[in-house]
Amino acid sequence: MKTEEELWSLLREAYQMPYGGAQIALVEQVMQHADAGGHDELRLASRLFATTAYVHGGETAKSFVTFSWCRSEYDAHPERFDEQDEHMLLWHFKYMVNGLLKFPAVPLGRTYDVLDDMERRFRAGGHSLHAVYAYRYQVAAHVGDPAADDWYGKWSAAPRDQNSDCAGCDPGEKVDHLVGRGRDEEAVAMAAPVLAGRLTCVEQPQSILTSLMVPYVRTGRLSEAADAHRQAYRRLRGNLADMQSIADHIEFCARTGNETRGLEIVQRHLPWLERAPSPQAEMWFCAASALLLGRIDPALPLGTTTAGELGARLAARAREWSAKFDERNGSAAVSERIEALLGAPPLIGQLPLSAVARRTEAATPAATAAAVPVEELPTDAAALMDRAWVLYDEHRIDAVEAAFARFDELHPEPPPELAVRRLDGQARLTAIRDDGGPAAGALFQETARAHRALGQEAQALGHEVRALGHDVQALAAESREALAREADEVMLAELTTLTERIVAHPGADADLRAEARLRAEGALMRLERPDEALAAIDAAIAEEPPKATLRAELVSRRSRALLMLERYDEAVATAEEALRQYAEIGTPPAAGIPALIRAHALGNLERFDDATAGFDQALTLASDRNYRLSALVGRARSRLAADRPAAAVDDLVEAVADHVAHGEDVPAALLRYDLATAYHQAGQPTDAAEAAESALDALDRAGAQEQADQTRYLLSRVYRELDELDLALGLLETLAANLDGYDNLPARGRMLQEAGQMLYEADRDAQAAERFAAASEAFRAAGIVQAEMYTRRLRALSLRWAGDIEAALDALAEADDLSHSLNGQVDASEPWLIWQRAMLNSDAARIYIGAGRLDEAAARSAGAAEALRSIGSLSDALDADFLHAETLMRAGDPAGAEVRLRSVLGAAPRGSQLEQNSAWMLAESLEAQGRSEEADEVRGKYLA
Repeated sequence: MKTEEELWSLLREAYQMPYGGAQIALVEQVMQHADAGGHDELRLASRLFATTAYVHGGETAKSFVTFSWCRSEYDAHPERFDEQDEHMLLWHFKYMVNGLLKFPAVPLGRTYDVLDDMERRFRAGGHSLHAVYAYRYQVAAHVGDPAADDWYGKWSAAPRDQNSDCAGCDPGEKVDHLVGRGRDEEAVAMAAPVLAGRLTCVEQPQSILTSLMVPYVRTGRLSEAADAHRQAYRRLRGNLADMQSIADHIEFCARTGNETRGLEIVQRHLPWLERAPSPQAEMWFCAASALLLGRIDPALPLGTTTAGELGARLAARAREWSAKFDERNGSAAVSERIEALLGAPPLIGQLPLSAVARRTEAATPAATAAAVPVEELPTDAAALMDRAWVLYDEHRIDAVEAAFARFDELHPEPPPELAVRRLDGQARLTAIRDDGGPAAGALFQETARAHRALGQEAQALGHEVRALGHDVQALAAESREALAREADEVMLAELTTLTERIVAHPGADADLRAEARLRAEGALMRLERPDEALAAIDAAIAEEPPKATLRAELVSRRSRALLMLERYDEAVATAEEALRQYAEIGTPPAAGIPALIRAHALGNLERFDDATAGFDQALTLASDRNYRLSALVGRARSRLAADRPAAAVDDLVEAVADHVAHGEDVPAALLRYDLATAYHQAGQPTDAAEAAESALDALDRAGAQEQADQTRYLLSRVYRELDELDLALGLLETLAANLDGYDNLPARGRMLQEAGQMLYEADRDAQAAERFAAASEAFRAAGIVQAEMYTRRLRALSLRWAGDIEAALDALAEADDLSHSLNGQVDASEPWLIWQRAMLNSDAARIYIGAGRLDEAAARSAGAAEALRSIGSLSDALDADFLHAETLMRAGDPAGAEVRLRSVLGAAPRGSQLEQNSAWMLAESLEAQGRSEEADEVRGKYLA
């Protein structure tokens, strides 16, 4: 059984925690022990706080029980309630009216009973009825009672007092009333002075900003609407209690052309339906999500279902709840609102919310080769076939398909020689369009048989090589890990045998021999043997093929192999040669490949400006989507490396939009991490947070833990910059939990250490001490003694500031034992050990001061400054000097303190806080020695 003092300490700790499950669990623990111990004051305090914790933590139904207990306790023992407790009880009446409405199983009469009791108590206490009228309006509006307008008038006319909702919430609720009646300009005007002030309520400014999104759009304030959504949603997204407000943001996305962003929000919060804070929140979330899902492709896969199927289920769930509310309320008001939401029309075609949420239409269209007009194609069968193959060699695939379609139209029954070339073209186009599927391999084999039937054995062998090479590629694409090494070697051996037969065949020309060798290159590259691939390419080049496009392609492939081999200077030179050769034949789209290789090689040489220009060139040449994406991302990373993060943002946004448009969630998420990095480096932390949050959700859904944890760490840094401490802490603690196993102990310790430091800086010292203790254990297990000393010292100091002096002394003893254990193991002259021991002595002095052991404090702090100076840590030495002076003053040695303080004043930066504190203490020490005139001189010089 915990002592009463320990329970009060736990309750104070709960006060400091963010709303949510962890806080609720702690306050419930306090209530349980307070009941068992019969601690009446603590029973009341814990239940008053629990009511608030339940409401703001998303477990509203539990608040009904604690409120009823407190109300009964007040009626039975009013003397146990001080003024603050009584005020809190009256405040909770508002929570109850609001909460009871959200549960259709609660009869409406019970809500009216609470309202009547609230009014009776307010009148008896001489309070304004402002809050009573506000909540009578809320009930009337909920059930569709026309009296709502009358209650609104009384609410607006009544004077505010300490029981009224805060200066942000009260106008926000009135904004909702005005918006519902189409009085948008009045709504915006009412909110303006509120937003211009400083909102400190836990529900603000996110609540009033959410209310303003629609009137902002309808009055043409589009940038304000986008900002309101972004600011408010970021504050709401982590709290289950705000599920109904999140539904408003889903609706907003659906009605402003931001379906992609809205879908992300739906997917992020869909698991909340299993623990919704109330039926009302669940109903509105389901309805808003169904509206959003109804605006996207119904066949879009979402896990094990589709957008259409999920939307239908959520709409049915919303209607089921609305029917229950109508039955309870005796009106159709709720179902009418739900039906209006399910069928809500767009507010605007498309409202750009942020770079992360850009529509894919905003992406720069991929470069495409100029189309070949049908009328410019020859009509003769042989000439048309030759033209199609020229276009193929130039990588103008859309034009190739058009030419073959024209051939099929004009020559449906071509002679055998042309029929086999047509079949060859079909096989190659299938290999491109089918992206490694099995159909192309079968077509290559069919083409081989057709050549053999015409007596063209060398060509038949060439197509068997293509079929086998395609099979290797298809297997590798399907599952690289699933390919046993033996199978790799067997397939490559078969490919090599076929290649040798082609090379030796008298009917094989130089082009055919070179193409056969090139097939071996492709297989070797996929098997991650770039050195052998380079040898195969060189052998193909040695065949001296006459076809210009083939010669250029061989040089291009050579540059790729050199890039894979990290021979970057050679890769640049070879890619430039390929570009020169392609230029001689009109710079076909295939030239984009060596341009891309050259740019990547330049980036690896850290020639980032040249690399950026190279990616520019690649983007003007490449028509293939994957090459364009590689160029966009490469250019972005070059710009980041060249310290041009703002320029990198646009490329990354475009690449993300492209992946989203193709339903590629994981690649989009990985690039959103890069985008978050770019925003962070560009000094745009809000945008960085939004990008990283989107990335994290998708990576978690995909099970990509390593990448997700990288994103968590970046996001924790961004949250710290945004002063969102609890969000940052949550991420660090998730990281610490994920970093299990011996190899991860150092990283686990660092995450816990960072969490402890954040809490320490926020004066949440008891929690900081817990994190430092956990970090110490991780560092101890990992054998990192420096980090262990650091965290054990900070744990002791945190406990001292938390007021737990006994625990601080115990922790200090552990830190001292660790320091002493290093004697004989570590050279005492090591700078890191000197620094650690000096800082430990300084912090020990602080702890002994707290314990009233002043002589020990003075002894521990005596040599710290000199030790720190010996290793050049001058700033820390000044702080240690000041601390020692303080210990001497407290220990009754003002003369000793004077010596230290004069030393500090001689070195402290002019006008610094250290100088001010030292001057003040020096004056005090002089006064203590009876030297008042000198004390006044010090004050006049430093403190005037």
